[in-house]
Amino acid sequence: MIEEKLNTVIALVENECSSIKTRVEFEHFKATISGPKGKLTEIMKLMGSVPKEDKPTVGKKINEAKGEIQKHLDRVLTEIEEVELLSRLGPPIDPTLPSPDSSKGCLHPIAQVRDQVIDLFHRIGFSVAEGTELETEYYCFDALNIPSDHPARDMQDSYFMPEDLQMDNVSKKNQERYLLRTHTSSVQIRTLLDEKPPIRIVAPGRCFRRDTPDATHSANFHQIEGLYVDKDVTLVDLKSTLDYFVKKTFGSSAKTRLRPSFFPFTEPSFEMDFYSPDLGKLSHKWLEIMGCGMVDPEVLKEVGLDSDQYSGFAFGMGIERIAMILQGVDDIRYYYQNDIRFLRQFSV
Repeated sequence: MIEEKLNTVIALVENECSSIKTRVEFEHFKATISGPKGKLTEIMKLMGSVPKEDKPTVGKKINEAKGEIQKHLDRVLTEIEEVELLSRLGPPIDPTLPSPDSSKGCLHPIAQVRDQVIDLFHRIGFSVAEGTELETEYYCFDALNIPSDHPARDMQDSYFMPEDLQMDNVSKKNQERYLLRTHTSSVQIRTLLDEKPPIRIVAPGRCFRRDTPDATHSANFHQIEGLYVDKDVTLVDLKSTLDYFVKKTFGSSAKTRLRPSFFPFTEPSFEMDFYSPDLGKLSHKWLEIMGCGMVDPEVLKEVGLDSDQYSGFAFGMGIERIAMILQGVDDIRYYYQNDIRFLRQFSV
């Protein structure tokens, strides 16, 4: 009779274990089997009524049944523990994927300032125009009214390519040489040749000049230039546009001033300074920020526009210059050293 009861409990455990999914369900079911009032415990209490000569046989049957029941319980508990572990680890892991990097990347400080400047001009109708870093003398100099004897065309200032170099993706006007662009003004010329006014663009990009690196100079740097050409564009439009940029960038209390200067591609030409009381230790002085002016009629003529009908303004500034002021950096070389301790200070 005891053997029949044991077989019944074993069958019950085998059937019920497949439906147990949680630890709470497991502990409840285990108590009904081997707890103080469990079915297996009740059977073991019957040993007192078993004849003395049958006790060894019955005891062996009970131990075998306990082992069989424990085997099923252990299997269910192992499955429950695996499910609990996976729930803590999250979704299933694909072992073919590379391990995730614990560090979080961010835009470079110069890229952050570039995007900020682009966004400000985008709000007032300027679109982004880009060009190749490898340019030709015509688009970099000739079309911008920079004569062949100008110092900017000296070999000491520009990186010229071998004379036999041919590039299918960079068009030439004549048989001039290639060089790494010294400014993004070449983007302005290509845009004026490809599109008709009104034109309102900003041209961000990397430029190259043969400067000796120091705290404020680098042979590799970033510029953002602007161009607006349409009918009846005046110096007032230039001043109001740059006032907007300076106030949005350096604070609403910022002031600007224009100083006469010279650039071959603008007439009149100016250097623009600004003053802002919101710049901490720099708030006590005027700071030079960019060059600008009205587009020279000779440049308009070169791209096929009648200067009696069209006029425009242009400006150009160094992105590193703006970044150094905004971020309180006193040496431009820090931006190029790839020191993660420096770059993380500007993570957003």
